[in-house]
Amino acid sequence: MEPVLIGMIFEIIITIIGAIISWLILRKYLIRRHQLTLYLFIIFINLVMAVIFAWISKIIVLTTEIDYVYNQPNVKFPNTPLNWLLFRIVDFRISILFVAISVIYSYLLKIGVFEKSYSKNQRILVFIFGGYVIFFTVIIYERGNTLLDAINFLNILIFMAVIYISFVIRLMEAYKTVNDPTFRRAFLSLAIMSLSFILTFVFVLIDRITIIMGSQGFTIFYFLAWSFVIVGFLGAYLGYIMPKSKEE
Repeated sequence: MEPVLIGMIFEIIITIIGAIISWLILRKYLIRRHQLTLYLFIIFINLVMAVIFAWISKIIVLTTEIDYVYNQPNVKFPNTPLNWLLFRIVDFRISILFVAISVIYSYLLKIGVFEKSYSKNQRILVFIFGGYVIFFTVIIYERGNTLLDAINFLNILIFMAVIYISFVIRLMEAYKTVNDPTFRRAFLSLAIMSLSFILTFVFVLIDRITIIMGSQGFTIFYFLAWSFVIVGFLGAYLGYIMPKSKEE
């Protein structure tokens, strides 16, 4: 089976899992109206949208004349508004845009959970860098320039690492200090989710690097990346959603 088709199957599975978990989180929010639950829902729905657009990119490649173009920055392509959008979908720029939004809300979730007296300067820096990531993702683009794509993935990886690594550290500290099993599961599940999402983009970046080195993409690293998305989604469900659902 072609790697593109395998990737599509992976993405369909992830979309279904993510959509179900997003619905469960939304249901939780509608019952309790808790702001942190709303943040978690926004995080998940943006990640689901990222996967959906990654899937759409493959549909475009399979059903149109647009194909994946690697390491050919000097090739000229028709510059129309439709192509402007389609090229960015195919090259995962729209997916990264949704991921960047989810990371921003992950920072807000982190503040809500642990940092009531957070630094305003830190918040400004986070939003400035988030704005840079979004700007680079949407605007700094050249069809066939795989190096720019790799930098784009590196940008989002750095953004995620800055937010999620400190979040994981705080979560594990809380996990070790609390005695309530429900809270311990919640802290652990959010830590697993955060680490999984970081590893997702570590492997995606490695996949991009292999393309720069001459591969055709869709390496084992690409599928490892999607596997960690599944781990992150399931971790959040098993530790955060399911235990609380039993309480209702």
